[in-house]
Amino acid sequence: MQTMRNALAGHANSSEMLLDMVNSNRHGQPVGIYSICSANRFVLEAGLMRALEDHTVVCIESTCNQVNQFGGYTGMAAADFRDFVKSVAQSMNFPQDRVILGGDHLGPHAWQKEPSRQAMEKARELVRSYVLAGYTKIHLDASMRCADDSGDPLSALDERMVTERAVELCQVAEAAFTELPKGSPPPVYVVGTEVPIPGGEQTSQSGVPVTRVGDVEGTLLLARDAFRAAGLQSAWERVIAVVVQPGVEFGDSVVFEYNREKAKELSVYLENQWPLVFEAHSTDYQTPNGLRHMVEDHFAILKVGPWLTFALREAVFGLECIEKECLANRKEVTLSQFRNVFQETMQDDPQHWKPYYHGDEEYLRFARDFSFSDRCRYYWPRPEPQEALRRLLGNLSEHQIPLTLLSQFLPAQYQAVRSGMLPNQPLALIRHKILEVMNVYARACGMR
Repeated sequence: MQTMRNALAGHANSSEMLLDMVNSNRHGQPVGIYSICSANRFVLEAGLMRALEDHTVVCIESTCNQVNQFGGYTGMAAADFRDFVKSVAQSMNFPQDRVILGGDHLGPHAWQKEPSRQAMEKARELVRSYVLAGYTKIHLDASMRCADDSGDPLSALDERMVTERAVELCQVAEAAFTELPKGSPPPVYVVGTEVPIPGGEQTSQSGVPVTRVGDVEGTLLLARDAFRAAGLQSAWERVIAVVVQPGVEFGDSVVFEYNREKAKELSVYLENQWPLVFEAHSTDYQTPNGLRHMVEDHFAILKVGPWLTFALREAVFGLECIEKECLANRKEVTLSQFRNVFQETMQDDPQHWKPYYHGDEEYLRFARDFSFSDRCRYYWPRPEPQEALRRLLGNLSEHQIPLTLLSQFLPAQYQAVRSGMLPNQPLALIRHKILEVMNVYARACGMR
């Protein structure tokens, strides 16, 4: 069986690697790539560690809301995020040419409350900034309505309008590519979008429908013809994937698992009609078998984000429990109070969770801490949680973590420490916890 490592070997740049991965998957090799959708340093470090051990590439993506020319919610433009990832890679001694940067949902999404002319102007600049910053995996997504788009605000935007705007963005990307130094890898493209909206916001208990074959066929035919009509044949040949809904999603406390029988028509259609693969969003919390089946069924690009910061949160909460148990009675120690600080930070600025969590105050507190949607991921960079985390890590670095408490609150990490695979240090324990998730994806994609 060909591994992802072999599928990516011997290629000059990231675009060639992705194109070859698509080709290998389409020819029956169960290989894929997982895309890390996070700006959290702990998560990126774990991803780089996994790729170092697997001798393969790492794909790291940012969304239009997360990173844009106005800073996004991370405060970073595309070049800033590139430099941040580069600095993390350097600190891990990870080769820069094995980092694939991707832009997710690049389009007017962040400005959909504005008239279409202004929103698309900003979307064009967004795409241009991503390409000039060296991003090579570009998801063109103009599916969202702008303020002056006609029709029912709750209905989908006309597919022809979506395609027209996506082509407009592709023209900008291709023009920006010509400004890059000679020998730079050309962008590869992902088209289409998924329903519901990005990020794991499905709250229905009945699951989500799989994209119909007729819908994906319409999307691809329209896109192909529009690309060709606009003189973008070369760009069309670098379209590697289409985003569809394979029936996977998650909400506060529920996960809708992949059912390959329900997605079979999609897989057979793609296999017979198009030299592409599917890109699957919101694959967080799927089972190892489910993710493996998805790759085998040509859902070869697996997006993951909230599950990684969910694992980070689990690790830090576990460490705080250890801190309280072993240091609470030491007068010379000031406890971190991390969980309380995190709660207070989220309550002081509810914009990133209030539209998504619904219930009484008891439930809201529970959701802020433990929801699968993991809206707390937006608050990790805030000064108050960062200071509490520094105190927590300092306390547990200065005082040896008892193995008994490690077994109680982080049992998998306890086993790794006991076997000699992991030092009993808080930073190593956090990374190992995130790697539990990363390992599931690496195996599903044929990397291990």
